[in-house]
Amino acid sequence: MAKKPIFFNLFELNNRTGDSHGLWRHPHSRHHEYNDIQFWIEIARKIEEGGFTALFLGDFFGASDVYKGSPEVAIRHAMQFPSNDPSLLVPSMANATTTLNFVTTISTTYEHPFHVARRLSTLDHLTKGRVGLNVVTSYIAAAARYFGLDEPIAHDRRYAIADEFLSVCYKLWEASWSDGAVRFDIDNDVHIDPTLVRPVTHQGEFFKVAGPHVCEPSLQRTPVIFQAGSSTAGRDFAARHAECVFVQGRTLAAVKENVTNIRRRAADFGRAPDDILIFHQQTAIVRPTRAEAREQLEDYARYRSPESALAQYCGSSGYDLSALDPDSVLGYAPTEANQSRAAQYTTQSDRPFLVREVIDDVGRLGDGILVGTPVDIADQLEAIVDQTGVDGFNFNSIVTPRTVVDFVDQVIPELRNRGRIAKHRSTFRETLFGEGRARSTNASRLSK
Repeated sequence: MAKKPIFFNLFELNNRTGDSHGLWRHPHSRHHEYNDIQFWIEIARKIEEGGFTALFLGDFFGASDVYKGSPEVAIRHAMQFPSNDPSLLVPSMANATTTLNFVTTISTTYEHPFHVARRLSTLDHLTKGRVGLNVVTSYIAAAARYFGLDEPIAHDRRYAIADEFLSVCYKLWEASWSDGAVRFDIDNDVHIDPTLVRPVTHQGEFFKVAGPHVCEPSLQRTPVIFQAGSSTAGRDFAARHAECVFVQGRTLAAVKENVTNIRRRAADFGRAPDDILIFHQQTAIVRPTRAEAREQLEDYARYRSPESALAQYCGSSGYDLSALDPDSVLGYAPTEANQSRAAQYTTQSDRPFLVREVIDDVGRLGDGILVGTPVDIADQLEAIVDQTGVDGFNFNSIVTPRTVVDFVDQVIPELRNRGRIAKHRSTFRETLFGEGRARSTNASRLSK
């Protein structure tokens, strides 16, 4: 029996340091070249060579200011600050590749659905159906202030906004234009059949939109929808809308539990289990021998910035650990921030953690990183897939681009020999779900 393919996305950020803390100081790091489009084209071509499904571009608004009540640490370490618009990278990278797909991140809290629908339709046209949309609800307090708010919108209310936001987008993408509306009939002087273009009329709690979609339908109409959420509201949102969901967990058992939870919730919304693919965050250090791999981990660890990592954890979890007794147990407390990070050392952990243990663990490079030979790494990735039920990985680079180059050059050939690399098809959605599934049946259903 053939083994199921494993999907790989490369997770990146359009900023100076990527998603590594302190590794910008490593002599092999080139992430400071992020303002040069050739840097991104080089990465896109390399991961396409390695059979990666997509380049996933995250995004953040503003410097995190939870740690010590100030953005000073985040700014000093260039931790997710400054940050450029990720979507503007896509056309150039798409033009330089043929099969690689691209996921861009949009905040449904601070954007408008009409504008986003237009932008994503345009990108789907330009890439010939190679675009996905990562939906985030933006928890950083600084972002709220940029958009004229004194405080972030409450967590569950942000998800209510996101739900209505996507409902409007679905109406624009799926219901406004009928197939065949573009006739291009020179003899009868009819370019577009107006009887096949319908206005969207939406009046909701958060948005009011009236008029037809200003873009003709693209190959996918609706981009592939990605989402990560671990709270009740976040999981319900993912189960209702997402085609690809990110899960986390300190143990494989926790990851498996999260996978099962998402699939069960999807069934509650009338969706089939194979309507959703689930991804787990992963990185790897690979060398020809185990000793060399351990040496490289030790080399990277010397550049790790515990302070930057701590500032990032505090910002994403909403817990200012600097204000807590280091010898107290970190307990779960609802915050308006990222619920998966808030749960990481509390409700999702297999044991209680003291605050000082969390600080030490966050600051250390090594936990969760696969380290070994190409065969070792391939074995471990297969084991994660087989034991948890995830469908693929969001791969993080420690040193960009070296980490992913090593992975492509050494691990991907091993996985290819095992028949584990997913095949590319005509569009992003077809690559994920099979030929002939360019359109989202879920989006079409929810657009009505």
